[in-house]
Amino acid sequence: MLKKIKDQLEMVLAVICAICWVVGFIFDLTGFETVGVIFFIGAYLSGGFLKTKESLEALIKECEFSVDFLMMIAAICAAIIGYWEEGAMLIAIFAISGALETYTFNKSHKEISALMDLQPEEATLFLDGVEKIVSVSELTIGDIILIKPGDRVPADGVIVYGATNLDEAAITGESIPVEKTNEDDVFAGTVNLRSSVQVKITKPSSETLFQKIIQMVQNAQSEKSPSQLFLEKYEGIYVKGVLIGAVGLAVILTLVFGWSVSDAARRAIVLLVVASPCALVASVTPATLSAISNGAKSGILFKGGVQLEKMGNLKAVAFDKTGTITKGKPIVTDVFIREDADEDAVLAVVAGIESHSTHPLADAIIKYVKTERNLEIIVPETIENVVGFGVIGEVEDIRYTIGKAQMFDGLAEDFADGIGNTWQEEGKTLVYVSDDLGMLAVLALKDTVREEAKIAIEGLHNLGISTIMITGDNEQTAAIIAKEVGLTDFFASCLPDAKVNIVKQLQEKYDVVAMIGDGINDAPALATANIGIAMGEGTDVALETADVVLMKNDLTRLPKAVVLSRRMNKIIKQNIIFAITVISVLILSNFFFRLPIPVAVVAHEGNTILVILNGLRLLKNKKGSN
Repeated sequence: MLKKIKDQLEMVLAVICAICWVVGFIFDLTGFETVGVIFFIGAYLSGGFLKTKESLEALIKECEFSVDFLMMIAAICAAIIGYWEEGAMLIAIFAISGALETYTFNKSHKEISALMDLQPEEATLFLDGVEKIVSVSELTIGDIILIKPGDRVPADGVIVYGATNLDEAAITGESIPVEKTNEDDVFAGTVNLRSSVQVKITKPSSETLFQKIIQMVQNAQSEKSPSQLFLEKYEGIYVKGVLIGAVGLAVILTLVFGWSVSDAARRAIVLLVVASPCALVASVTPATLSAISNGAKSGILFKGGVQLEKMGNLKAVAFDKTGTITKGKPIVTDVFIREDADEDAVLAVVAGIESHSTHPLADAIIKYVKTERNLEIIVPETIENVVGFGVIGEVEDIRYTIGKAQMFDGLAEDFADGIGNTWQEEGKTLVYVSDDLGMLAVLALKDTVREEAKIAIEGLHNLGISTIMITGDNEQTAAIIAKEVGLTDFFASCLPDAKVNIVKQLQEKYDVVAMIGDGINDAPALATANIGIAMGEGTDVALETADVVLMKNDLTRLPKAVVLSRRMNKIIKQNIIFAITVISVLILSNFFFRLPIPVAVVAHEGNTILVILNGLRLLKNKKGSN
């Protein structure tokens, strides 16, 4: 709670600091210098309070000098020599940058609580025919638990009685529910859709696959980025160098060259002012914020500048399949009906029987009949569910059987010259229908590819980026999808931990790798990748874990994000080279010439303004980048 208040206070003080500087600048510009100085002092106090406090604590407790400390010293020195406006500007820029970084950092850690919400806290223990509600933490290996329809599985185990369909999207990402029967494994976090089953616990709650997902997200986020490590390594060295250089300059000028203490101190203060990294900070921050704003207008949400910077260095993108490359919902793609039957009548009967079915594909068939064929369904007179296989219904004294090929005693495979087998080779799921005269129809369903996925993958290839699919689907389905959209490579039958390992392998091969997905099962891989990218309509966990979010599930924005990042990186390099050059010239001028303070300040702040203006060019889309 205290940390949250502190973070909010940091943002409020940064805004107050910026307002004080603007108001002070206006008064100073209109001739009311004294009033202007009062507001500049307000900027010093509001924007510099927290940074000064943190810098002094780090100095006292850890004996570490930070860039924050140098900025405060530079600002104070600017005030000492009468340049309140420049010092206040320095503090305002740094305060706002720090507040935005804190806000972004805090937002990236909310996915753990979102994951925990999906972990059941209680389970129904089944002992000697008696049901008892217990805490999940009390379950031990070998316990039998009862999982009713609609319940989320509380722990990993194996079914010992019953059969049902489980929605395993939270674990495998598979859009079509999976049929489960005796001896089949079930995972914590999945949802029971149909019938009550008894499950024998095989793992303690602390070691379930779902808990591993949470742990992997935590571990991946705790790893520091290379940029962060680089800054931490050289920050203290830079600050110490400037401070030592300023003090050393004053001593040398006094003792060696016989300067007066006041003149030597003045020259040292100029060094602190011109050596302050204001222009270097401005080289990155305005350009980054401009690029982030540009991306937001284009439906690309970056969670921070580090992720945006990395995007331009991508060598490979790993895609989840379901909900990312494909739409995530099966649809009817093909229908074949016996020649002597009325197609509309058969479909109306099938949809009517399926409306009373618990088959996971029933909704897709009903939607197809009602929406695409505009037919009224025919309500059956009787219904009989065949657990794990299909459903039987009777309409006008005709018995219809709908379900898997196994229900039809070998007749389904040869129906219509084996057309179903051809569809199955294309990665489609089949639903067969028979009546009193024999095989009647076969329907094929498939999770279809997004057209924008093909465009995005082609765009990435044009940018020299490899594309790889990592999916929980089987090898055959994965191969078909990979070929259809033109992927570089694919990996099939992957659980979340396998996805993480594959991402790590890809990082070894390609160096900088992005992972894009939309499901809970993708969260560990998103967190492990150099850049995690989530679809805008994905799960809360995926959205919170990701570094980048593509709004409206539009994959065509992905190549645009890479182009935007490359533009930003180019401008930042220009800014840094220019800023370092100017600072170096000013430092050398201060050593070899008597650099006037007004010239030093104007050159230093002019340097800052120029790199800011160059960065603001990113607010506009480059011609042809849309």
